[in-house]
Amino acid sequence: MFESLDATLLARWQFAFTVSFHIVFPAFSIGLASYLAVLEGLWLWRKDDTYLKLFDYWKKIFAVAFGMGVVSGIVMSYQFGTNWSVFSDKTGPILGPLMGYEVLSAFFLEAGFLGVMLFGLKRVGPKLHFLATLMVAIGTLFSAFWILSVNSWMQTPAGYGINDVGQFVPVDWVAAVFNPSFPYRLVHMVLAAYLTTAFIVGAVGAWHLLRNRQDRGARIMFSMAMWMAALVAPLQIIAGDFHGLNTLEHQPAKVAAMEGHYETHKGAPLILFGIPDDDAEETRYAIEIPKLGSLILTHELEGEVKGLKAWPREERPPAEIVFWSFRIMVGLGFAMAAVGLWSLWYRLRGRLFDGRWLHWAAVAMGPSGIIAVLAGWVTTEVGRQPYTVYGLLKTAESVSPLDAPAVGASLLAFIVVYFAVFGAGVFYLLRLMRKPPEAGLTDIDIGPTRTAGITPGRAVLE
Repeated sequence: MFESLDATLLARWQFAFTVSFHIVFPAFSIGLASYLAVLEGLWLWRKDDTYLKLFDYWKKIFAVAFGMGVVSGIVMSYQFGTNWSVFSDKTGPILGPLMGYEVLSAFFLEAGFLGVMLFGLKRVGPKLHFLATLMVAIGTLFSAFWILSVNSWMQTPAGYGINDVGQFVPVDWVAAVFNPSFPYRLVHMVLAAYLTTAFIVGAVGAWHLLRNRQDRGARIMFSMAMWMAALVAPLQIIAGDFHGLNTLEHQPAKVAAMEGHYETHKGAPLILFGIPDDDAEETRYAIEIPKLGSLILTHELEGEVKGLKAWPREERPPAEIVFWSFRIMVGLGFAMAAVGLWSLWYRLRGRLFDGRWLHWAAVAMGPSGIIAVLAGWVTTEVGRQPYTVYGLLKTAESVSPLDAPAVGASLLAFIVVYFAVFGAGVFYLLRLMRKPPEAGLTDIDIGPTRTAGITPGRAVLE
């Protein structure tokens, strides 16, 4: 069945499939862990049990998403030894310790305090429980730090040498960890995680507001999510611009593919839409804005932007994929900012909880963060091709010596198992989100340390 296919291509498909499932859950759990910390902090500060009810509501969802993220991540690690053993051997002296630091400093922190956060409120009291929640949130951010350092090193390798057997070895750990693209990728990814969570929380809040505008929990959820959208989405656009300038400096071929430019231009246009054709080396039916591409990328109207023809064909990323994944990511980013500004307009008019069109838009935008993260990942990883370590180690040289049928069979097994297991998990998450925030949470008792009920005049977020 797979004899006619290339083993390297099948291995890439398998890794792309599994990482696409995996990346969704950490992106959601990073933002949700911070949201839980904010909810519990507001409960302790305002002495308003509605925040505790919302904390309990989202805590269950976090536990399921976190578990699925851990399981899907473990599967990915095995693929480095099965399908990508040459890559693991050559990069292991650098990437192995970095991944180990992620386990020691991030996963142990998350795992150590997760049980207290999920089950320990009655046992340890509110203040220690809040500390546990903060530790889980900080642990997720540490995890993002190390994983982004690993990925960024593969994009912009630094602080390395090459030993006698062709392995990359550390020469300067600070330069390796804080490689040239790392700060930009870290900020971009953390903001993406917060926006992913904000739009899921906002969609759930809007869904319940459409059924009951007086649901106080739904009001608070929706209000907090829209604040995040209004404030963070514009910041993400700015961070994305800085990230793009960094990519232009270190990976100009990727930028050429993202922009759909095959020819080198001074005063390059911004191609809004078109159909890149790698074989013909042109973007067909291009809709352009003159000189705007150079202005955005070089901040000069006549700045030079290299086209893909500046590199040999075998050194170019596939523009036919990267061009569209980039536009999906950017388009959704601007749509998020638009929803955030729309919510501000309603908020200033005192109609945030009455705007049904806004609520329906928020529901429709619920998965937008997830889609944008996936599109951004495709842009980053496919745009790095034909390399696994940019400019140094090609993908074709990184794969294990496996036959195509063996890789294809495992790919089919992954597809069946992932859709069954994670499909069931996502279905369960959606069932949890369908329940109103107040359902079954009317009397939260944490023993003798129970705080007072709703305090009049404290609902500023509402």
